[in-house]
Amino acid sequence: MSLTPLILCGGSGSRLWPLSRSAYPKQFLALAGEQSLLQQTLARIPPQAAAPIIVTNDDHRFLVAEQCRAAGVRPARIVLEPAARNTAPAIAIGALLAQAADPDAVLLVLASDHVVQDVAAFRDCVAQALPVAQAGRLVTFGIVPASPHTGYGYIQRGVKDPRGPHYGIERFIEKPDAARAQALLELGGHYWNSGMFLFRADVFLAELRRFAPAIVAQAEAALAGADDDLDFMRLDRDAFEACPSDSIDYAVMERTQLGAVVEADIGWSDIGSWPALAEVLESDEEGNALQGDVVLEESRDCLVHASHRMVAAVGVADLVIVETADAVLVTHKTQAQAVKKIVERLQTAGRSECAFHRRVYRPWGSYEGIDQGARFQVKRIEVKPGASLSLQMHHHRAEHWIVVRGTARVTCGDSVSLLTENQSTYIPLGATHRLENPGKLMLELIEVQSGAYLGEDDIVRFEDTYGRR
Repeated sequence: MSLTPLILCGGSGSRLWPLSRSAYPKQFLALAGEQSLLQQTLARIPPQAAAPIIVTNDDHRFLVAEQCRAAGVRPARIVLEPAARNTAPAIAIGALLAQAADPDAVLLVLASDHVVQDVAAFRDCVAQALPVAQAGRLVTFGIVPASPHTGYGYIQRGVKDPRGPHYGIERFIEKPDAARAQALLELGGHYWNSGMFLFRADVFLAELRRFAPAIVAQAEAALAGADDDLDFMRLDRDAFEACPSDSIDYAVMERTQLGAVVEADIGWSDIGSWPALAEVLESDEEGNALQGDVVLEESRDCLVHASHRMVAAVGVADLVIVETADAVLVTHKTQAQAVKKIVERLQTAGRSECAFHRRVYRPWGSYEGIDQGARFQVKRIEVKPGASLSLQMHHHRAEHWIVVRGTARVTCGDSVSLLTENQSTYIPLGATHRLENPGKLMLELIEVQSGAYLGEDDIVRFEDTYGRR
């Protein structure tokens, strides 16, 4: 029997905008500690567990791979979903892979963007629940509620099983309003629904086949048609897109007779809003949670995050203030759930701030917008040692590169040259070109683009180390 972690690494975290954006969502951010939420998830996996399976999407594949590498974790698989289909299909994919490797595999399903403050208690809960899962129950972990929270679903526990640490599940409860949440807390016997599970892969698949057979059928077809791409597994697009979209709760847990809940007092939060983040951060004597260069006067119970400059506030209370390089958010804590509406408005307006930070990460390094006008754009580019951009060309823009640190190998047409600090080169419109860092230090350069259209989609790739199209 192997304990196989399955980490679900999708989602955009739009309620934590402007820090979390669709191109770099909250699971990749260090919101509550020095490591990202994904890396913290990897770190709390029980040491006896097998290598994890990670399910993510194409846009985030290199972020996942890089953060795993930095954390010293080599996943068994990084599976790329071609479309978002909620948790039941993703878990079905993980269960099929785990069962193929070990028919008796037990799957530990974890979200990549949660906080668990007491790792020892979490591992103890998993150890207690493992015999229950091995015996054929579908175990979920119920979080002991610390407040009448309206942002979480609830689980009403049933009868205590005298043979183990678990209870039956009476019912799942959708996110309640404040009055009902208070009533559930006073009544007792109710937990926050953590979205973490432990069960045998074969038992879960049998129940999923019983209640949602189309999900299993399409997951099997998506795996049958999957391709390996570098370190990633690409599911068959047509098969997976045809899969019904459903959560594990609706598809299985609310319908099965095999459900069980194990109580978990582990300092858990899904960091689903700015006030939720404030609750897990250290606060000063006035209840303010401060990150970055922040100066407050006569202020209380605020969350203030400064990324790039000093933020000062006077005489305010119960506010969330978040500063990034290209956006500032100010909201009352009671309205913080509505931040998602701002993101929707930005999407409707076609504004890039809903998806991208000023610094955009790529598998070869990163680039950051510095200035732009009607027919020009200036970027600061960093290329990792030994890395290279694709061999490419542009239909609508020319580029001028100035090296400010390191060594660049530049291909332009049939010419290949080496540039060092303070040297520059010009890439004419339509010229086939490539930028490489042959050195052992980070390459840093300034790129000046000029032309009629400067969008990132004006790229024709001929060769690419990272398999991008």
